[in-house]
Amino acid sequence: MSAAVVTGVRPVGTPRRGVTAGGVVAAEWTKLTSLRSPWWTAVVTVLVAGVITWLSANASSVDPGFVPADSISTGLLLAQLGPLVLGVLVGAGEFRTGGFRSTFTVVPRRWPVLAAQAVVTAAFGLGLAVVTVAACVAGVLPAAASRGMTLDLAADGTPGVLVGMVLLLVGLALLGLAVGALLRRTVPALVTAIVLVFLLPVVLMLASDPLIGGAASEGSGLTVTGTVGVLLPGTAGQLMTLPAGSTGMDGAPALGPVGGGLVLAAWVLVLLGLAAVRLRTRDVT
Repeated sequence: MSAAVVTGVRPVGTPRRGVTAGGVVAAEWTKLTSLRSPWWTAVVTVLVAGVITWLSANASSVDPGFVPADSISTGLLLAQLGPLVLGVLVGAGEFRTGGFRSTFTVVPRRWPVLAAQAVVTAAFGLGLAVVTVAACVAGVLPAAASRGMTLDLAADGTPGVLVGMVLLLVGLALLGLAVGALLRRTVPALVTAIVLVFLLPVVLMLASDPLIGGAASEGSGLTVTGTVGVLLPGTAGQLMTLPAGSTGMDGAPALGPVGGGLVLAAWVLVLLGLAAVRLRTRDVT
């Protein structure tokens, strides 16, 4: 991403004004929204979410026990990749193009740039998340109508699921930003994020390694793979899309939607902190 640098002639005797936090946020927002890639990522994310939800709901509607609200979150299985890609592009984009030189010349303290990127990524991700969830809801409606059923978004914990879906997508966008800012290279950052969010949970799910030891572990049915798996950002984030009181994953601690959200938030904060430390202490060339 190329930085927008505003230059001008300063009258003699006029004190130099520093760059404000609002100015940095506005500049980062302009850089994000002026590129085509975030908008294309958003469009594909919304379309994928709607289509997959529609396919899943239609397949489930033949079941006598079909509940339309149960299919709402199915569209996120692939659609969550979009916000992750968006975040990586924001975090690593300027290092790929060399635009960071102009940016850090204007903002030499560096960390306000990362903070501004987090703000604009969260804002753009929030808008994308709301539209994506709306597409998921719309994808369920045809299957519900074919069964003469209505989709009640205010009952049986559905509001919490919808909020969790939105927060999951925003959290993944920020996670992608953190990985991109930390690694500073688009392709390695994207591969790392995909492995962390998608591949590792599948590998751990396929593995089987029961905990060895005390009666408490045996009684709880915990496994090493289940415990580690639920602490990964992708798996923890998925818990946010479950209704309150859900049992969660076999062999894993029962974190619930709130616990899953806290785990995802911890990943984001830790990785952003590491990116900020590297930004301040290491050369950016």
